[in-house]
Amino acid sequence: MYNIEEFGARRDSGAAATEAIAAAVAAASLDGGGTVYVPAGTFHTGAVRLGSNIELHLSPGAVLSFSTDPADYPAVEARWEGVGRQVHSPCIYAEDAVNVSITGSGTLHGNGAPWWRKHREQPEELEYPRPTLIGLNRCSRVTVKDVTLLNSPSWTVNPIVCSNVTIDNVYILNPADSPNTDGINPESCSGVRISNCHIDVGDDCIAIKAGTEDTAERIPCENISITNCTMVHGHGAVVLGSEMSGDIRNVTISNCVFKETDRGIRMKSRRGRGGTIEDIRVSNIVMEGVLCPFTMNLYYFCGPRGKEKYVWDKQPYPVTAETPCFRRIHFANITARNVHAAAGFLYGLAEQYVSEISFTDVDISMAEEAVPGQPDMMAGLADMSKRGFFLGNVRDVRFQQVTVANHEGPAFYIENGENVEILNCRSRNTARPEKLVEQVEVVPVER
Repeated sequence: MYNIEEFGARRDSGAAATEAIAAAVAAASLDGGGTVYVPAGTFHTGAVRLGSNIELHLSPGAVLSFSTDPADYPAVEARWEGVGRQVHSPCIYAEDAVNVSITGSGTLHGNGAPWWRKHREQPEELEYPRPTLIGLNRCSRVTVKDVTLLNSPSWTVNPIVCSNVTIDNVYILNPADSPNTDGINPESCSGVRISNCHIDVGDDCIAIKAGTEDTAERIPCENISITNCTMVHGHGAVVLGSEMSGDIRNVTISNCVFKETDRGIRMKSRRGRGGTIEDIRVSNIVMEGVLCPFTMNLYYFCGPRGKEKYVWDKQPYPVTAETPCFRRIHFANITARNVHAAAGFLYGLAEQYVSEISFTDVDISMAEEAVPGQPDMMAGLADMSKRGFFLGNVRDVRFQQVTVANHEGPAFYIENGENVEILNCRSRNTARPEKLVEQVEVVPVER
């Protein structure tokens, strides 16, 4: 046990403990590993770098309060929005390490407000992208457990190209209006277990990523389980993409509650990205007050080159390595109440349909006073309110024992659908009684 006070850190003093923490980590590393212990009290620090066989343990009442001076976060090589580049060091950082842990009932306080303000008002003052609160690069056997994470400068927990990652019983809170303060973002990782977490943030609660078309190495994000979590206020509760060029596969999401997130389960990409999202299982979810519970959008336009015609054009293009694919995605035993825009929005490419999708035992009801909005970000998409499922360019989709209540228009609107099955489904308390299913063929118009 290496108590940072024994290396010169002073609690509740305002003095920087950066050097003392570094000395404690160095001493533990010299002995082959150990626990760097933060006792109760507030300690001010810059970036902290961990190594192999190091556990950073925060006792109950301990707070590491991070500096807002960019000089305290030297540049490191990592990724930003899926692309390798120099970034400000994360507040807690490790690279090429084995057996790294951040544990205990204490708090990491990112003091993000000055960073958010610079991002909004003076981005030119930031030489590098903002720090993440916990950033781990090319590490294996990683544990983040029991800690409270507050006011991250940008993404909160971001393992990149890591394996065997456990994130358990973590409480994450960033203001709802804070920019890009995602909760947990595993990126090109393998063997990730996220459980028992409460995440209330200003962007996506959990986002699974695998790099963009500009990422040098195409490394998948795979073998991921998310369970027993609550997600609040984020743009999406669990999001896959839009950085998915290395593939995202073998993901289970279960036993979670989503409260007032914009979207529930969201998958997004666009032409140029390539990659495949496949073999996803979502079950036993309760959603409340979401804009749209399920979205799959292959015309997502945010990011570099996202406004080009190649991205938004509804004409079919040749299928190449740059064509993204969503397939083998299954939802079961899900309830969504007070939904605003649409029960679901699935929209594939004209040349690459979203395929092999199923919804089983799903119960959705629209809000009485729904607020119109766009179920996802796609050029030319109008605001919706109380719509049922809106499907475009889909193949081999099955709805079984699905109920949509208090909607307007058909419960299932299908535009260019092949082999769509509606089995034992029903519409309940419709605002305007109409047919259950409307299916149309839309021929793209050259523009």
